Amino acid sequence: MVTILVRSTTIEHQLQREFWWQTWNQTPQTQSCCISIHKESTIIQRTSRFSTFKTIRFMGFLTLTNYLIFLLIFSSFYMGVISVNDTITSTRFIRDPETIISSNGDFKLGFFSPEKSTHRYVAIWYLAETYIIWIANRDQPLSDLSGPGVFKIHKDGNLVVLNAQNRVIWSTNVSITATNTTAQLDDSGNLILRDVTNGKTLWDSFTHPADAAVPSMKIAANRLTGKKIEYVSWKSSSDPSSGYFTGSLERLDAPEVYFWYNKTKPYWRTGPWNGRVFLGSPRMSTEYLYGWRFEPNDSGTAYLTYNFENPSMFGVLTISPHGTLKLVEFLNKKIFLELEVDQNKCDLYGTCGPFGSCDNSTLPICSCFEGFEPRNPEEWNRENWTSGCVRNVQLNCGKLNNTSDVQQDRFRVYQNMKVPDFAKRLLGSDQDRCGTSCLGNCSCLAYAYDPYIGCMYWNSDLIDLQKFPNGGVDLFIRVPANLLVAAAGGKKRRENMGLLIGITGAIGALIIAVGAYLLWRKFTPKHTGNQPQNMITGDQKQIKLEELPLFEFEKLSTATNNFHLANMLGKGGFGPVYKGQLDNGQEIAVKRLSKASGQGLEEFMNEVVVISKLQHRNLVRLLGCCIERDEQMLVYEFMPNKSLDSFLFDPLQRKILDWKKRFNIIEGIARGILYLHRDSRLRIIHRDLKASNILLDDEMHPKISDFGLARIVRSGDDDEANTKRVVGTYGYMPPEYAMEGIFSEKSDVYSFGVLLLEIVSGRRNTSFYNNEQSLSLVGYFCFVFLGMETME
Repeated sequence: MVTILVRSTTIEHQLQREFWWQTWNQTPQTQSCCISIHKESTIIQRTSRFSTFKTIRFMGFLTLTNYLIFLLIFSSFYMGVISVNDTITSTRFIRDPETIISSNGDFKLGFFSPEKSTHRYVAIWYLAETYIIWIANRDQPLSDLSGPGVFKIHKDGNLVVLNAQNRVIWSTNVSITATNTTAQLDDSGNLILRDVTNGKTLWDSFTHPADAAVPSMKIAANRLTGKKIEYVSWKSSSDPSSGYFTGSLERLDAPEVYFWYNKTKPYWRTGPWNGRVFLGSPRMSTEYLYGWRFEPNDSGTAYLTYNFENPSMFGVLTISPHGTLKLVEFLNKKIFLELEVDQNKCDLYGTCGPFGSCDNSTLPICSCFEGFEPRNPEEWNRENWTSGCVRNVQLNCGKLNNTSDVQQDRFRVYQNMKVPDFAKRLLGSDQDRCGTSCLGNCSCLAYAYDPYIGCMYWNSDLIDLQKFPNGGVDLFIRVPANLLVAAAGGKKRRENMGLLIGITGAIGALIIAVGAYLLWRKFTPKHTGNQPQNMITGDQKQIKLEELPLFEFEKLSTATNNFHLANMLGKGGFGPVYKGQLDNGQEIAVKRLSKASGQGLEEFMNEVVVISKLQHRNLVRLLGCCIERDEQMLVYEFMPNKSLDSFLFDPLQRKILDWKKRFNIIEGIARGILYLHRDSRLRIIHRDLKASNILLDDEMHPKISDFGLARIVRSGDDDEANTKRVVGTYGYMPPEYAMEGIFSEKSDVYSFGVLLLEIVSGRRNTSFYNNEQSLSLVGYFCFVFLGMETME
């Protein structure tokens, strides 16, 4: 037996101390070697077996064989000591302010105090104390004045937090038969309490969360026992005690995440998860949903898990003290995305009550469905909608005894809807069978179909309904057939009446037109030449449309769904822009001149003159126009990626613009400007270059648009021109134009420079403020260039 004693006095167990060797019972046979390491009250014993070795001389020189053996023992022990930096044992604990660190160095466990607080808590954080992912004693804080706390394994095998008086203020509180346990902080940030004997997990922090979800965590619920893992918000930003909002997985047939107020009252819900998105949360982008998976098992437990495929990515998703969701994502341990999903009034649970629909784009925001009316009209008119709506026309199903009665009801479809709460699923049904099954069941009040979830139906009051501008599902609500017939009949009568009036009016107009023509022919002197056709007339000028295809108003109306609000892409100085689709499937953008916009007419006519003569891959393409009655419209190719500003200044979309894409966009804009200034048939100064006027096609190629303010400079004109009416966007205008009205090609170059700074920095020029200095983005870059400021 060879005994080696190693004495150390530092907590890191650095083996830089005296050694003593003693040798007993040396034999040429294989021996057992026991190493005893003494460090204060801690004794770690390790045993290993060697092959036959020669005699070690006490206080003498070792032979080469024995020296190598000693190095092997020493190295094995040293590596064992290093490995315990992420572990708490029955003999190793942490005392405030000590910490343990996960083996990958990403996570720490120790004591911390929130901002503006002197209380101490045991917590786990990612990289820095700003990103707390778990707290032990959140409702039993330690007082900073009472002395340092201790986090250790108690004699009963549980993890405990002790105050300075050695009193237990928090415990994992697990029924443990074995007292030989260890706790390890693993590389995912999970603190795991194990039985040393069999390695069984007794408790872990991921199944006892605070307010944060991180990759590898599981939001779990059991349909058989009703048990579920709950995430509870902080009470405030400086108080991590259990707050007012709780998140949990509910409705496992069509799983969705619910957020509760005081654990009893629904606050808002995500809508069912269909494997790709939450159907009730179209504003929750893919940034939130990337990496989520739903995993049910045979024991009745279902998990919603959150992981990244890229191991360099990490995310912290928390419930804020106000009940909103906040997401921080990291790439290579650096923040690259911070988001918060705010709730509007329609997101809050049951705002419009049963059978009431909430639409945040209308006033008032609540309305009743067709065939329903407010349950309490007085409250409804006072904008207290919680009592909801009731039917004013009763269903026919079930009134009589014969089975044909079920055919006396029909369904009214509502598009882009958040599905109501308490959805039930009908397995194995396609959309047609889903509707047929609901129609054949008098208790079925509505149904919806999603390709990934299948058939959902409701047989109780429809609650928490919301109308979205896009997303959601088509919701089919049961109504009496005669209600739809009456509506259709009324529409048909209106159409017939309109047709009769139209025919009568047409005959009268024809008689008047013929009479007027005869009078004109009689009294107008003869002259040669044809009158110009296809003219646009303004207050001061008239222009002729040349080489420009004409569209019929009826076709554009059909293409844009009668210029429906849902098809509106935006609004310019001349009027709104609508998305449309022609009969051949081609998508278009239609600029419709507003009748109330005098300035819009001038811009409209200017745009026709300018862009009808231009053709370049980096200019938006004009497909044609419509001049019919008092309607004047321009038809452009549709740009599916909308404008550059929607990517550049949106925290969700900006990461799509990598450096290669940004460079290509800059290059494309520059080519478009060069064409306007040098290579086109006309020299054109745009005068309103900015991110919102750069459109992006499906391949992210830039297209300069909006030529309503452009000016044509004839060949041989001076390089500069002057105007009394300064137009454009402040922040993108050069000083000489903004103050004196002098513009030239250099004006566009200046605007392009501002745009280039925005593309490179990702910051909007017109809303930029640097610390306490009121600087534009251009001013800030000047400071950086002169070395008076550092770029953040």
